[in-house]
Amino acid sequence: MKKDRVSSSYRGFIFHLHPPKVAAASIKFNRTFGMGGMALLLFTLQLITGLLLRFAYVPTPAEAYDSILFIDQEILFGGFIRNIHYWSGIFFVIVTFLHFIRVFYSQAIFVPRRINWIIGMGLLILAILSNFTGYLLPWDQLSYWAVTVATNMLTYIPLAGEWMLSVIRGGDDVGSATLLNFYNFHTGILPIAMVLLMVWHFWKVRKAKGVAIALNEEEERVSTNPHLLLKELTIGLMLLALIFIISALFNAPLQERANPAFSPNPAKAPWYFMGIQELLLHIHPFFAFIVLPLIFFTGLIWMPYAIKEGNQGTWFHSEKGKKLAIQAAWLSLLITPLIVLLEEYVLHFEVWLPSIPKFVSEGLVPMALLLTSFGIYLGILKKRYKPTITELIIALFTVFVVSYIVLTIIGIWFRGESMKLFWPWQI
Repeated sequence: MKKDRVSSSYRGFIFHLHPPKVAAASIKFNRTFGMGGMALLLFTLQLITGLLLRFAYVPTPAEAYDSILFIDQEILFGGFIRNIHYWSGIFFVIVTFLHFIRVFYSQAIFVPRRINWIIGMGLLILAILSNFTGYLLPWDQLSYWAVTVATNMLTYIPLAGEWMLSVIRGGDDVGSATLLNFYNFHTGILPIAMVLLMVWHFWKVRKAKGVAIALNEEEERVSTNPHLLLKELTIGLMLLALIFIISALFNAPLQERANPAFSPNPAKAPWYFMGIQELLLHIHPFFAFIVLPLIFFTGLIWMPYAIKEGNQGTWFHSEKGKKLAIQAAWLSLLITPLIVLLEEYVLHFEVWLPSIPKFVSEGLVPMALLLTSFGIYLGILKKRYKPTITELIIALFTVFVVSYIVLTIIGIWFRGESMKLFWPWQI
């Protein structure tokens, strides 16, 4: 009897994340694409390789760069472990973002999942911060100036910006205090915070009876083992193989030692902040760094509480929602580069309105034009398609996300010396 109780407890622990039986519709690959499990696996890889790297890394400006060289060149498989840590960090941010997108489009954000939606947003932010704090640790030119550019954005926050910058950097400039702060956040505070949020996140998923599916798909149920576990194992092994292959073929970047006296041209923020850096070239920093992100995230928090028509488990809410999302994606792909070109070469409000403060000419004026464009776009959608509020929000969400991705691509590959536009093949 005692053995049976132990065995039963063991099975209960194993199936804590999953019930013994799940809806057959919930384990179809195109339901979730395995994003949540992949994010967990990538985070685990980050923890394991990060712990190994801690044995050789020294978080001081005088020794950080040399310790990276020592890891790459002197330690057996040291470079391979650092490559795994680097590439799994990149994939972790991407997969977490894609998981966030998937949850929104599959409408898994309403009761009983709306708290988990906010937890997921917190995990996405923590994933980005984790990658960002690790970005500085090699202490080379790329990481030093990327962090310098990114942290400078904090000065655009009214009243508290300068104070926040000083606290994060540990002084006026990026230096030894900054490196120690980033190291402690990257190896201690952020991993603990992510583990706690992940436990809460998975518990909430379990309490909500797993993946959100449409009501008409709940009938058929299958055993978790082997139907679900086998798929998770397969996806996990494929992801590990991909990370190991990439890590064997491509080394984590390492430029020359950081030189605070010499700024590269151009100096760019980390890739996930390049959309904001690109936006800063076109609109006043207060609107680019504060207003637009605040509107976006406030809207995402507001939606599951204010809207009662959620159609959980149905992609894009409806066929009409799917159609509007696809149209919005194509519109953003075409219009965003056009607006960038117009602002770069044609629209110069600060020159046309020299007597007006830049907050108005570079901020309020383009912001008013942007909001007017959104208003016209929504008016056309309402008149032509008569969508519900949820379908309108899905279209707007698509415009925001695709536009940011396009701005990120432009900032990374189409901005050269002095942040001027150029073709990448002209290097």
